[in-house]
Amino acid sequence: MADLDFSQKLDQARSKYEMIAKALDPEGMKTRIADLEREASAPDLWNDQENAQKVTSRLSVLQSQLKKLEAASSRLDDVEALEDLGREEDDHDTMVEAEREVEALNQDLADMEIQTLLDGEYDERAAVVTIRSGAGGVDAADWAQMLMRMYMRWAERHGYKTKVMDTSYAEEAGIKSATFQVDAEYAYGRLSVEGGTHRLVRISPFDNQGRRQTSFAAVEVIPLVEPTDHIDIPDSDIRVDTYCSSGPGGQGVNTTYSAVRVTHLPTNIVVTMQDERSQIQNRAAAMAVLQSRLLVMRHEEEAKKKKELAGDIKASWGDQMRSYVLHPYQMVKDLRTGYETSDTQGVFDGDIDAFIDAGIRWRHQQRREARAAEAEAGE
Repeated sequence: MADLDFSQKLDQARSKYEMIAKALDPEGMKTRIADLEREASAPDLWNDQENAQKVTSRLSVLQSQLKKLEAASSRLDDVEALEDLGREEDDHDTMVEAEREVEALNQDLADMEIQTLLDGEYDERAAVVTIRSGAGGVDAADWAQMLMRMYMRWAERHGYKTKVMDTSYAEEAGIKSATFQVDAEYAYGRLSVEGGTHRLVRISPFDNQGRRQTSFAAVEVIPLVEPTDHIDIPDSDIRVDTYCSSGPGGQGVNTTYSAVRVTHLPTNIVVTMQDERSQIQNRAAAMAVLQSRLLVMRHEEEAKKKKELAGDIKASWGDQMRSYVLHPYQMVKDLRTGYETSDTQGVFDGDIDAFIDAGIRWRHQQRREARAAEAEAGE
């Protein structure tokens, strides 16, 4: 029976590897790497620092992916050889080692598989995350700040650069809202599955009677806009207000009107920025986020039209997507994927990859079902 289990696990690993290799196309990756290496070696590369950073970052990501893929192929061959050796010599320890290695390989391949599912139009981009407190008063403001810390810790675990773009502090504790950027390849593809309403149930630290409180916070994730996106915003469509930046509890950060609020009049989208010292920098950052939100809106409208043409396709994201319960028991559960854990402290410390991976697989399945329904409606 053990031999059969090992054989099944090895077949599973081989099948996963072949699927990943087909999706990632190692030969095509080598060609793209060679092209990027030529660009990276150009003497005038750093004349355009933004483009240079994109080239070197993309090159690094592709080299890392190819290295992992080649290592997985070698590990498959090695574990097969190890299993053959164990059988020939009837060596129990060698067979146990082969069993351990094939299990570890399957886990690593499952992680690599996620990369192949990030195939959305903007998945490769950096992400702009906005968190807003919802129902629940001061507890909701505190909850919004807890969520911000969770995502910051997640980015830190992966070595991703983050930049806080705007923070609006609540009067008693926590934040009303915050916007920050996560600058990494596929940050949007990964974090976009975190969009929605997050619900916290706990004994309120702000209630002197120690009652249980339910709080809500909304997470919005948009891709960072790029110059090639061509989202034109006429000056007549926006209103720009300036004001003094402020810190926690209303404390003044400076006495100049450097903070900027941009209102897009046709859609009533409001973007505020105050974390840069210069009004010009804050305005540029606000316009970039506004363009990103309009880009997503345009994309959603196009998807909606396709959905209407295809008929009643299964609904996508519901508002309340995850519950975090600290009382009367400890549990974090994703309401879309069903994934859950009792390690609530680990989650709050940024250990959310399992939730993100489950969300990516869930989203991929939703997209497949939507495409199938669209194809069926078009027949």
